[in-house]
Amino acid sequence: MIMKLVLLWVLGLWSVSGIDLSRSESFLSYLDEEVTVSPGSTATLIVPLTLIQGAASKGAVCLDGTLPGYHLHRGFGSGANSWVIHLEGGGWCNTIRSCVFRKTTRRGSSKFMEKSINFTGILSNKAEENPDFYNWNRVRVRYCDGASFAGEGQNEANKLYFRGQRIWLAAMEELMAKGMQNANQALLSGCSAGGLASILHCDEFKNLFPETTKVKCLSDAGLFLDTTNVAGGHTLRDMYEGVVTLQGVQKNLPSACTSQKDPTSCFFPQNLVSNVKTPMFLLNAAYDAWQVDQSLIPSLADPHGLWHACKTDRSHCNSSQIQFFQDFRNQMLNAVKVFSESNQNGLFINSCFAHCQSERQDTWYENDSPRIGNKGIAVSVGDWFFDRTAVKAIDCPYPCDKTCHDVILK
Repeated sequence: MIMKLVLLWVLGLWSVSGIDLSRSESFLSYLDEEVTVSPGSTATLIVPLTLIQGAASKGAVCLDGTLPGYHLHRGFGSGANSWVIHLEGGGWCNTIRSCVFRKTTRRGSSKFMEKSINFTGILSNKAEENPDFYNWNRVRVRYCDGASFAGEGQNEANKLYFRGQRIWLAAMEELMAKGMQNANQALLSGCSAGGLASILHCDEFKNLFPETTKVKCLSDAGLFLDTTNVAGGHTLRDMYEGVVTLQGVQKNLPSACTSQKDPTSCFFPQNLVSNVKTPMFLLNAAYDAWQVDQSLIPSLADPHGLWHACKTDRSHCNSSQIQFFQDFRNQMLNAVKVFSESNQNGLFINSCFAHCQSERQDTWYENDSPRIGNKGIAVSVGDWFFDRTAVKAIDCPYPCDKTCHDVILK
């Protein structure tokens, strides 16, 4: 029986640009529960937090001025000189108010970060859970800036530090010193806002290494689309405009994009992925659960609850509502069309209502994990990274896929 991930929402107390922050925080907190151990499996690997002690002198600090951090579990055997760097996700903050709130959470301050976390999915150290990367050096870089590791600036009056780009650089400098400079192969990955960050920083990551190092990038649930919500508004574009403007992101966006488009457009992956030179793999649910809830059908765009029954149980959707979801999927496929034509790139776009499938063990690699054409996510990513076979997996439209582990919105 396919496991269904049931998500109970906390009603939003306030919202910004249509993004309901408490609902979003509830959703993101739920996704952090990839730490749960599957029935019958052995105890999960627990990895302590390391703060980057030299970061403050570089101005590389979290929103509240505290030190950024990461979790590192050393590789062994044949993987001793291979590295997976996973950039944590967790939304964005686009106003002074939302960034001040974020300072009181682990997504804006290392004071509130867990002192240790579980490594599952692509970060697992067990071959039976993570067949291709289990013995690599595996790192989770904590996310505490609110602009996908891309901001540069500060707000003195509210003691806010927008230093995402500096955090990225400080983390990479520290990890290079800890042995990553000797890597013979490296994968930059990330989930959600971290998946967007892996796209933004992919070529920078490649440039850290000599040409002889095999370097690729994975973006999981990072394909956020510039699209309209059910009321015809642009929820995510409005939010991204605030992020880019407030946090000084423009100067760190790729010039290949900003020379042709406005800065906000250049924070959307659809305008970035085709210009990334480093081999990249896009892992995304065609009906991304976060985008459905926060971008397509945010509460402010559905004040009379006309979409509520459909959003919580798709058997209650009428034909026009189902078509709205199919149109979103078609926009996603169009967004990656040019990207997918490159032989070096990979795709796994399954027709699920999910979000972040590389971090959770049940979606990454288990007997009932999601599949396209009888091939799961972990094997698909491994086949692509090691050039065993080309992977351009695009699922048939909803509701054909019976292997999904859907997030059920409440």
